[in-house]
Amino acid sequence: MEPADEIDRGRGYEGSDSGPEGGGGVTDEPLPAERLSPLAALVDEVLAGVGYEVAAATDAVDDAVPGYGGLFDPETTPAELRSALEELLASGLARPPVPEPSGDAFVLYVDGSSRGNPGPAGAGAVIADASGDQLARLGRPVGSRAGNNTAEYVALQLGLSELLARYEPRSLEVRIDSMTVVRDVWGGEDPTEPGVETYSEAVSAALSRVPEHRYTHLADSDPNPADALATVGADIAAFGPG
Repeated sequence: MEPADEIDRGRGYEGSDSGPEGGGGVTDEPLPAERLSPLAALVDEVLAGVGYEVAAATDAVDDAVPGYGGLFDPETTPAELRSALEELLASGLARPPVPEPSGDAFVLYVDGSSRGNPGPAGAGAVIADASGDQLARLGRPVGSRAGNNTAEYVALQLGLSELLARYEPRSLEVRIDSMTVVRDVWGGEDPTEPGVETYSEAVSAALSRVPEHRYTHLADSDPNPADALATVGADIAAFGPG
């Protein structure tokens, strides 16, 4: 397995010098998801409304749930959670302020998680600047019965979409542990996971807008701040019908 500090430069894509067209509209609409229960789909809509910032979404839901319950409190009933989610969506949601980066070079950590593979799956992504400051901590459910490779693709799509919605990156290092995704995106191999073509194409389109990009392969023992966010996404994907 490759050490974490060994950067494979892979294929480069020539991007536009103009940056994101139309400002921050890349994820104005929720990103596509696999099959989710109605309750998990509502949580995903709330996440989309706050730019997939997990902490902001959790705080908003916790404030809207009556009593002392919250998004992951076992005492919160599906009916209470559904009511709170519908109230939030009807009232309108605001994205948190976008932190100022140290420059136009970024690091993106991504990770996917699936319980049972396939099973409840989630995706996580952390956007950092070149100085190491974390600018965004993102997560979302992927599907109630999705595979780990699908979750990895979704995590990369999520991170890239929000990066381009918020900033104009000149260079990007993606830190990822999925060699399946790496071989497709940077190695030019066809996707091996059935049904991920849409995600693969979206990732390629997003990377074409970043003038310089490369990946670092993370070993299982390497720290990945996106891991916990992917786990939260899988927790949401496991929510019942509601």
